Parts: sequence; C-alpha cells; structure tokens
Amino acid sequence: MRIFENTNYDFIRWRWHALALSTLIVVAGVAFMVSRGGIPLGIDFTGGTIVVVKFETPVAEDAVRRALDAVPGEKVVQSYGDPADNQVLVRLPELAAQEQGTALEQGARAVIGALQTAGLPKFELLSQEIVGPVVGRELQLKGIYATLASIAGIAVYIAIRFRPAFAIGAIVATLHDVLITLVFLAFFGYDLSLNIVAALLTITGYSVNDTIVIFDRVRENVRSKMRRDPLEKVVNTAVNQTLSRTIITAGTTFLSVLALYLFGGEVLEGFAFTMLVGIISGTYSTVFIAAAIAIILGNRGAAGASAAAPVKVKAATARRS
Repeated sequence: MRIFENTNYDFIRWRWHALALSTLIVVAGVAFMVSRGGIPLGIDFTGGTIVVVKFETPVAEDAVRRALDAVPGEKVVQSYGDPADNQVLVRLPELAAQEQGTALEQGARAVIGALQTAGLPKFELLSQEIVGPVVGRELQLKGIYATLASIAGIAVYIAIRFRPAFAIGAIVATLHDVLITLVFLAFFGYDLSLNIVAALLTITGYSVNDTIVIFDRVRENVRSKMRRDPLEKVVNTAVNQTLSRTIITAGTTFLSVLALYLFGGEVLEGFAFTMLVGIISGTYSTVFIAAAIAIILGNRGAAGASAAAPVKVKAATARRS
C-alpha cells in the first residue's frame, strides 16, 4: 500500500528550523523539570508496600480506588493474575505510611481497613510485600544502564553498517526522542515508573528502526544513480521515497497505542502516553533531526577531505623537485 507516489517535498530545507524548535522545547522542558525538582518517581523507584487481595465476587478497579481515597498518598490499583480469580493488587508508596507517623508495614493495614469499611464484597489478604528505597535506587540505575546500553549498541551498529556521521545522527535523534518524551511527561504530571522506562526503551528501538530505513535508502541511492549528487539531495530523495512507509507505520502504531491509552485503564495510561509522544517525536526526528545531523557532519567530512587533498599533491611535487 502506498499513499504517497513520486513525492518531492523539500524536507531538508527545514532542518535548521526543526533543530531550533527541538532545542527550544528541550531547554524549556529541562528548565521546567529543574524548577519542579525533576520528574517525580513512581512507587517502583521510591519504595512502598504492595498488597494483593482476593474478593469473593468480581469488583471493579474504580470501586477499589474510591474505597482507598481515605488513604493518603498516590495509590496504584490494578487487576492481578487471572481476571476470573478476582484478585486486585494495590501499591502504596512509602510516603503515605510516613505521613501517618507509623511504620511502613502499617500502610498495608490502612489499605485493608479502607477496603473493609467501604462496603465491598468479602476478601482475603493473599500477600503483602515491602519494597524499600534501596531496591528503588537499584531499579533506577538499571533503567539508566539499560537505556545507555541500547543507545551504545545502536551507535556501533549504524557506524559499521553505514558511516560514523549517520551513527551520530541516529544517536542525536534517539536522545532527542527520549528528552522530548521526558519533557512531556513532566508537563503532564506523570511519574517515572518501570512501565514508562519500558516505553522509553521501546521508543529508542522504534525511532532507530525508522531512521535505518531512510539511511539504507540513502546508501542504495549513492551506490546507483545519485553517486555524484549533493548529500542534501540524496537524503531528501530517500526521505520522499520512504515517506509512504513512514506514514503508514507511524499511523497504524499510533492508532493502536491510542486505543491502549483510551481503554487500557489507569495502570497502562503512563506507558501508552509515553509511546504516543515517542511515536510522534520519533517520526519527526527521523525526517528532520537524524537526516540533518548526517548531512551537516557528512558535508564537513567531505569538505575536510577535499581541503586536505591539495596539501598532499604539493608535498608530492616538492619531493619530486
């Protein structure tokens, strides 16, 4: 299926405008995050209490959330295990227990008490797990290491398959997507959780996959009919040639994640929102950021090589004389 045939849009013309816009958004977002003390961390990273209860009859998650309104602090409520088992998992942050001036374990007691007084069906406590802040810090480090490792692996792969300038362009575009996504997470008040970290890792792969498709077409064009054309024209032609594939892939993925955002419930809302922002940013950065950086560095490398050539000739002439 092709929705764009023989297009010739001048995308590269707007590369400086796109770079300026992205820089403005990132700087504004970083300033906003600094003023708010960074992105708030979710229970996965700060530590807290996890309680799993089993009801005798089915209970809606929203009813459980309303029952827990009396318990201070942010709470995460989600279905647990097989839906037929009527099990519900409740995550209570460490802060809630500290505000009550009690031990962390008593946060679970507050949850049980709130459920008992809410008029919900009878239930039994299946498990209670305490996640300390030390485990949360370890998860933070693992999330950072996983992101950096994925970006490093991507850089090595693209540098070997294409050229170093393209690798730098792809890495800048990937970092751009991660930063833009974090900025919008901060703007819309989402906490950083393991689900969001998983979405960020997915975004890096999605963005680079789209970038590689364009870079691969650039390589094919250089090897065939556009060998002597300027790099700007080669890249712009490659973007137009893959435009149909880019729009269809991004559009179908966006609609799928949008359905997840609208109907997936509170637990998946942060993951879906992160993916939505990442899909838009990834498509944008592939066309404008990665291609622009590759052109800038590629032209500089070509200029440096051409400037060094006369020096070598003069040196050889001097030796012959």
